[in-house]
Amino acid sequence: MPQNIVNALSTSMHIIRGTVIVTKKNVLDFNDLSASLLDRLHEFVGKRVSLQLISAVQADPGNGMKGKLGKPAYLEDWITTITPLTAGESAFRVAFDWNGDEDIGTPGAFLVRNNHHSEFYLKSLTLENVPGHGVIHFICNSWVYPAHKYKTDRIFFSNKTYLPSETPVPLLKYREEELENLRGDGKGTLQEWDRVYDYAYYNDLGDPDKGAQYARPVLGGSIEYPYPRRGRTGRPPTKSAQIVKPELESLFDSIPEEFDSFEDVFKLYEGGIKVPESILKNIRDKIPAEMLKEILRTDGERFLKFPVPQVIKEDKSAWRTDEEFAREMLAGVNPVIIRCLKEFPPESKLDSKVYGDQTSTIRKKHIESNMDGLTVNEAIRQKKLFILDHHDALIPYLRRINSTSTKTYASRTILFLQNDGTLKPLVIELSLPHPEEDQYGVISKVYTPAEEGVENSIWQLAKAYVAVNDSGYHQLISHWLNTHAVIEPFVIAANRQLSVLHPIYKLLHPHFRDTMNINALARQILINGGGIVEATVFPSKYSMEMSSVIYKNWVFPDQALPTDLIKRGMAVKDSGCPHGLRLLIEDYPYAVDGLEIWFAIKKWVQDYCSFYYKEDDTVKKDSELQSWWKELREEGHGDKKNEPWWPKMQTREDLIEVCTIIIWVASALHASTNFGQYPYAGFLPNRPTISRRFMPEEGTSEYDELVNNPDKVFLKTITAQLQTLIGISLIEILSRHSSDELHLGQRDTPNWTCDVEPLEAFDEFGKKLVEIEERIMALNNDGKHKNRVGPVNMPYTLLFPSSKAGLTGMGIPNSVAI
Repeated sequence: MPQNIVNALSTSMHIIRGTVIVTKKNVLDFNDLSASLLDRLHEFVGKRVSLQLISAVQADPGNGMKGKLGKPAYLEDWITTITPLTAGESAFRVAFDWNGDEDIGTPGAFLVRNNHHSEFYLKSLTLENVPGHGVIHFICNSWVYPAHKYKTDRIFFSNKTYLPSETPVPLLKYREEELENLRGDGKGTLQEWDRVYDYAYYNDLGDPDKGAQYARPVLGGSIEYPYPRRGRTGRPPTKSAQIVKPELESLFDSIPEEFDSFEDVFKLYEGGIKVPESILKNIRDKIPAEMLKEILRTDGERFLKFPVPQVIKEDKSAWRTDEEFAREMLAGVNPVIIRCLKEFPPESKLDSKVYGDQTSTIRKKHIESNMDGLTVNEAIRQKKLFILDHHDALIPYLRRINSTSTKTYASRTILFLQNDGTLKPLVIELSLPHPEEDQYGVISKVYTPAEEGVENSIWQLAKAYVAVNDSGYHQLISHWLNTHAVIEPFVIAANRQLSVLHPIYKLLHPHFRDTMNINALARQILINGGGIVEATVFPSKYSMEMSSVIYKNWVFPDQALPTDLIKRGMAVKDSGCPHGLRLLIEDYPYAVDGLEIWFAIKKWVQDYCSFYYKEDDTVKKDSELQSWWKELREEGHGDKKNEPWWPKMQTREDLIEVCTIIIWVASALHASTNFGQYPYAGFLPNRPTISRRFMPEEGTSEYDELVNNPDKVFLKTITAQLQTLIGISLIEILSRHSSDELHLGQRDTPNWTCDVEPLEAFDEFGKKLVEIEERIMALNNDGKHKNRVGPVNMPYTLLFPSSKAGLTGMGIPNSVAI
């Protein structure tokens, strides 16, 4: 029968036909044969997947004025539809009788009931030829578990967007009830099928039952250890995933702890380390699958052979130059710390009653001979002096950190902006707490550049201690705390207080994808007591505790890139410059590219929010929005609830700025601190994570060894072989893009909303990002911007919006998903 006749008959009979897109569990888990067979058996005996449409226009007085329900319809051809053997989608037809005793009008939602044995992933329902509407899309993207797992049937709404006050009355109760279900009752252990978002402290990092050395303080909920909240599971602390380090330790018992030369390090990328098959077999079942996949090569004989990191791909020694050392502060994996030096000597903000005099011992005589004829006062006035300051963050913990196997310093590094736009390191100060008590201040020593001899070897070590500080601060603060940890409360609060129908939920939802999953995994194997981070990063067992103390200084509005750059003195307001900002270092790749991304995000957010919020009053009266913002401040970041700097969420401008910051942090800020890890730090001597010996002092055997074999001393000082192998394995995984990743400017479906203007604005956002990509490539290729490529010949692409899968050193995923 011709399709037009079928459509006409369907309309007259009030049959609405639709297509359901699902991924069955056995597609994703092809070993679950029993689940697949049981699902087929259930089909035969009538236990099927049912769907019921809900009217958006006709309320049922007998059911609390909730939208009238249509008759159940069932997925057709579940058995006969051929499911691909590899992960993929299957389409099923469904036909709804949408008439009953009277016309119940436009569908606005549907209930789904899964009577099968196993869950399936429901991607979407598309209704065709709906009278008066044509096509209606329902974007689901959710696992649907067997019905007996739920207290209420699952509901999915169409892709229409409503502020709470504009919601059609028949859908209002459904909207409210769904949010109540997502909030839960705060009790019990949550299972994988429980759709509950709730808050908890970081009380699952330690495992004191294993011994006192595994005890860790609870982070969050106290003045001493404030922290963003995590998602509540209700489960006791994990006892798993303590196997990576012991297994690798046993494996390397027979291998020397040290790399004897840089050639030994290069072998990691050239041929790997040969290990007998029997040992490989022994660890295959004991190392987490994701890490195992990366560190075990398919030839069955080579163990731990890694791709060549970009930083040594073109030149194996350029990483050691002063120019590259300085360039990475502007274009490396942690370009968010350097600031303009405004006072000399550098001052400390630590409480002098507790820590004594912490003022720097760097003097003009150390640096003025190397500043192109300028005095220190002139250079400060001309804004030509900059500092990488890892002093105040470390000093409160340094005595305890150095009681572990770590032996390191707090550091200050002063740099000079040269006429060619590059930075030149002038001096490094290394400091230790006073041997008697903190109140006596610090013992500091100052090091200046040297071209040759033992003085050059000492200078190379001084730079390594700085790199250790920067590497640890990057991993614990710039990366983990300031993106992963601070975003999680926003995810929880949004799911608890913003309906899927809410415009701000639709705006932010792509930027929350998989964040809670990756953070939960991190708490199990990375940041937990005795986990991989403690084993490979210099603060050791004080890592998370130290990040908690630094969270005391976290300020939400300062996460806006323009605000951050101005606060660090890296930019000043200037109405004559693009975006009203002038960079003090014009060739600051992170800031140059970042500002383009920031203002593209802001323009998109502004266009989107202005469509739904025509005036400030709409923001004030949006009940869900106000509940979200209140809960985020008082619960999600509850240790900061009394801070005066929180935006009031009373104006449209408040809303735009808040949403821009959230999207920036989850996408571009995270990308800039994550995906360069392997390209820059996959060669660990460039960014060592631990130092194990103090600087050799003249008159000692260590100093004599430094004179005779400086490379060996360098390698004996920084990260040992075992930690290097674990660390490289970890950052290789963290630096990879997955094949199903969605990048900034992409959505998982073109039908995420039915409103035309937001769709057009999003399209413009995508086009702007393409323009930014072209500009980044042009800047990298023009040759005059030395900081964009540097001595290592490594173009800055960490804020290049798009990327293929794999280890690319570019790409901005929508969310903190790895």
